Amino acid sequence: MATGPIERHLAAIVAADVVGYSRLMGADEKGTLSALKAHRTQLIDPLVAAHKGRLVKAMGDGLLLSFPSVVEAVSCALAMQHGMAKRNQEVPADRRIEFRIGVNIGDVIIEKGDVFGDGVNIAARLEQIAPPGGICLSEDVYRQIRGKLEIPVADAGEQNLKNISSPIRVYRIEQSVAAAFDAPPLLTEPQARWRGRAVAGTVAAAVVLIAAVLGFALMRTPTDALRPTAPAKPAIAASTMPIVRCPAVRQSDRRRDPGLFRRRRNRGGHQRAWPLQTRCG
Repeated sequence: MATGPIERHLAAIVAADVVGYSRLMGADEKGTLSALKAHRTQLIDPLVAAHKGRLVKAMGDGLLLSFPSVVEAVSCALAMQHGMAKRNQEVPADRRIEFRIGVNIGDVIIEKGDVFGDGVNIAARLEQIAPPGGICLSEDVYRQIRGKLEIPVADAGEQNLKNISSPIRVYRIEQSVAAAFDAPPLLTEPQARWRGRAVAGTVAAAVVLIAAVLGFALMRTPTDALRPTAPAKPAIAASTMPIVRCPAVRQSDRRRDPGLFRRRRNRGGHQRAWPLQTRCG
């Protein structure tokens, strides 16, 4: 039977599982389910969304998460363990819900929203050897977060994980380290909505202020200063213009060179010679 192309992605996979889930359910089934639901809706789901991850599936006592960034995946796992430690402070030890978490990065197969492959299997096996309230990382994950997250990480050496062909070098984050991780507080939905509106209002106020300042500056600028001015014509000093004086036309000139004169009749009917060209010299 022909099948379509396989969709693959490089992803950071987080596997989380409740410690002693069967015991908790046997002691108080209704209370355990109610508490687990509250942890999911109030802590885990908002953290996953804040770190740009997605819930692949929930399996009763376990969660499978996918992230596009290794740093975001480990940060989310740390914030989860930190938050659970705070929520368990007032809970009796035998009723506390604690998670083990494993984190791996690898090439996974995506099919109908689910993920498969060695990247997923290794994350699940890392979760099984993690301490309660702690996190186990593969070597690939550790290399990616080194220098980016300032947390103490213990080298647990090479481990033979169930159904994994080659030994995997494992790094461990202890429960005390995860519990002390200083995660930024999550905003509730109304707080996030209020902050978004506050930022939008601040931007709008800044735009109005800038427009008002520009308008005031334009009003203070003289109108003539805004008009384009023609280049000034060069002034010619009167003292630089040569003054040429022409001598009066003499009667002898008319007789000597009559071609330079034109005769016209004046109002009295008398003819008068007018010069065609004035000789100056």
